[in-house]
Amino acid sequence: MASASPGAVTVAAPAAPEARAPRSLPTWVWALPPVAVLALVFLYPLALVVQESLAPGAYAGVLASESFRDALVTTVWLAVASTAGCLVLGFALALVIAFVPFPGGRAVAKFIDVFLSFPSFLVTLALLFLYGTVGMANGVWTDVTGDATGPFRFLTTPWGVLLAEITYFTPFVMRPLLAAFSQLETAQLEVASSLGARPIRIIRQVILPEALPALAAGGSLVLVMCLNEFGIVLFTGAKGVTTLPMLVYSKAILESDYAAACVVAVVNIALSVGLYVLYRGVSRRAGA
Repeated sequence: MASASPGAVTVAAPAAPEARAPRSLPTWVWALPPVAVLALVFLYPLALVVQESLAPGAYAGVLASESFRDALVTTVWLAVASTAGCLVLGFALALVIAFVPFPGGRAVAKFIDVFLSFPSFLVTLALLFLYGTVGMANGVWTDVTGDATGPFRFLTTPWGVLLAEITYFTPFVMRPLLAAFSQLETAQLEVASSLGARPIRIIRQVILPEALPALAAGGSLVLVMCLNEFGIVLFTGAKGVTTLPMLVYSKAILESDYAAACVVAVVNIALSVGLYVLYRGVSRRAGA
């Protein structure tokens, strides 16, 4: 094997040129397609609604009308009462499903997920078949008593709308509650029970604090959805119940007063967004 002679100069081979990494696109470029779609299908129609609502005298005429004030009060109290009913009923049902073993418990929990996909008018139609003027309950009453009509006529009143909304929206509270209960360590419940705590105290001091973020999330979602609910009020046939969405429908379709309809729609949007911002602040403090 030949060796390099003393004093010989070793010439290093030229280094291979480094391969250049392909230039990547800026990250903001990838945001352009979804932003363009959002602007086309949502922001542009919303801008048209706001522009139409700015017609001269539109806001003054609508905000001063008695029909708008009545619709605003009806919308708010129905939404708040429905949310309260959903929170109480949803919490009680979620407790039973999560902590009380019974046959078919898993099937009931899975049915709740399926129920969330049901349209609201389907539940309303079911209530009409049960408690409507010619529903099953009134039919049984007339068959038994011989009366010409039955006594169940509450579905066309605000209480019927309230019942329908609680029936439909309660699973929206139960779903996050069941998820929160599944993360709760059963050891805490066993320790509390071994120390002599009664079930009511365990619920109040152990389960309820863990469920507060889920209750806040589910309750806020139900509140916003109740504010914008249209199908339930329409299908119950409650003529004396006018909410903001129903007022938008009445102004736009029945009266062809599009400026007034847009004003009511903008107020409804502002109310919903304000409640969402409030929900975000409350959930952030609660750690949700």
